[in-house]
Amino acid sequence: MNFIIEIGNTNDIDELEKLYNDLNDHLKEKVNYPGWRKGIYPVRQNAIDGVKHDNLYVAKHNGKIVGSIILSNEPETAYYNTKWGFESDYTDVFVVHTFVVHPEFLKCGVGKALMDFSIEYSIKSHVKSIRLDVYEKNIPAIRLYEKCGFKYIDTVDLGLGNYGLNWFKLYEKLI
Repeated sequence: MNFIIEIGNTNDIDELEKLYNDLNDHLKEKVNYPGWRKGIYPVRQNAIDGVKHDNLYVAKHNGKIVGSIILSNEPETAYYNTKWGFESDYTDVFVVHTFVVHPEFLKCGVGKALMDFSIEYSIKSHVKSIRLDVYEKNIPAIRLYEKCGFKYIDTVDLGLGNYGLNWFKLYEKLI
């Protein structure tokens, strides 16, 4: 399957919101590996912010958004208490946020294509690493990250215990 990955724009926001809602509906009916909830995360505002900051990328197949990822320089607070591959003020690090794949396109290579894009884009952007967090029970995502060369760094509390999400694994890929 072929995907075109490009920077997201304002015209994509409605479709991204629908993707987020469709995905959360799917997760509610199936196994909710990431622990996401409709109306809580991800939501329309995540797409608006990503487009506004020019760091949201969409994967399209036949003109339809089938996945998306945000690559920012903004870490979660818990990242600062972790020993990473190298010290950084995050100007030379991308952090993965709001990495989604439409439920109709799960296991079709969208996630791998977005990860490959993130790595290629990071090389072109001269960043030193890509960092991310993943809910400890999100086995499919963990497998993908490890397959793409990300190394486990630490397990931390991101303060989402109220949602039953106590521990997140931190991963890093040095570029």
